[in-house]
Amino acid sequence: MAHLFTSSTTLEVGTPPPSTTRSSFNVLFHRFVDLSAERGQYVHSPEFEYNGRKWRLIVYPGGDSAASEGFVSVYLQLRSGESCEVDFGIFFQSGATGIKVSEKKTKYVFELPGSWGWRDFTKRSKILDNESLLDLNGTLAVVMSMTMKEERLSVQPFVPKNIFNDLMNGLLFDEDTADVCFEVGTTEVDEGNTVFHAHRLVLKKCTPMLSALFDSSNTLEGDEKMARAVITDVKPEVFRLLLANVYGRSMAEDDMKTHVKDIIDAADKYSIVNLKLGAEAAYVKSTKITVENAMDNLLYADALNLALLKEVVMDFLAENHDEAVKKVSFADVPGHLMKDLLVAFGMSKKEEEGKGNEKEEDFDVMRVSELRVKLDKMGLDVDGSREAMIEALRKSSKQS
Repeated sequence: MAHLFTSSTTLEVGTPPPSTTRSSFNVLFHRFVDLSAERGQYVHSPEFEYNGRKWRLIVYPGGDSAASEGFVSVYLQLRSGESCEVDFGIFFQSGATGIKVSEKKTKYVFELPGSWGWRDFTKRSKILDNESLLDLNGTLAVVMSMTMKEERLSVQPFVPKNIFNDLMNGLLFDEDTADVCFEVGTTEVDEGNTVFHAHRLVLKKCTPMLSALFDSSNTLEGDEKMARAVITDVKPEVFRLLLANVYGRSMAEDDMKTHVKDIIDAADKYSIVNLKLGAEAAYVKSTKITVENAMDNLLYADALNLALLKEVVMDFLAENHDEAVKKVSFADVPGHLMKDLLVAFGMSKKEEEGKGNEKEEDFDVMRVSELRVKLDKMGLDVDGSREAMIEALRKSSKQS
């Protein structure tokens, strides 16, 4: 029987009523009996934060200067932040029985600096004579609950979004502002080639290898500023996607799927790392590794430093080693790939035994994605072979 999963979404019409936030704080006053019972002497809790403001609880064990004889005074004090209205309650609680003693509640609008509470909260003798209220160490537990309404504006403010991405997207293929252009096709002359206009500054910052094509390029006739570069090894439709990525546009899933290997090749050639790794991930996701295509994919991954694809193929060979030995020819496999294969066998064995790697920084047995995450956090290059990534991490670890 199929299971039915449902989700619920709340939609609001009009201005909703104010919401509230509630919090409870426990303050322990150790050896309460030893605290000064002289009027005007007080102790206070450390500052705590509630609803973006700082507070503290103040207790006068012998009462404040105006309290009745023999009473304890308790106050809540606002220490920082804007004025606010708070519903709060305070009581003493027995650690042994959980029973509340001398509970009091009130509502008050606090302004900085400001305190509010009870001068005659309870008699001191009521605390000292209650055997269950103080624990063996003489600790008094004071519990405080706070509730505050969140203020909402009757009219929701409009804040325009940052338009930088839109502006960058608008510059894509904009001939009026461009100062360079690519002629993409199959010939060195412009007959039949597709022209893509671009901006030298954007290319210099985002893809230096494409920008470098204009360092010794020709200038188009009739335009002293427009430099041109001819590209004959990338399909125009693929170059269009590549350039759109440089300008910050997301690639449609269908475009990625249709041109995935061409995108990998072009992104690798011009060192557009995020596009290359994104296309590699898409290729891995859409490709089923078999004994028939394992070697082709392995050699392709090795040639373009596609560490993730290489790892996936190695995992397949390790998991299907009996069939691979019979059907896969290793005659053309470069010797340096043997270490990757041994790592894959080792990881497969550990996973079968249910044992993880106990050395936190043992880079040799980390997955490619783990290595890339670590490199990215350190601001290091994430494009490269497994060996290159491990070496970069080791070098960085030694320096730090």
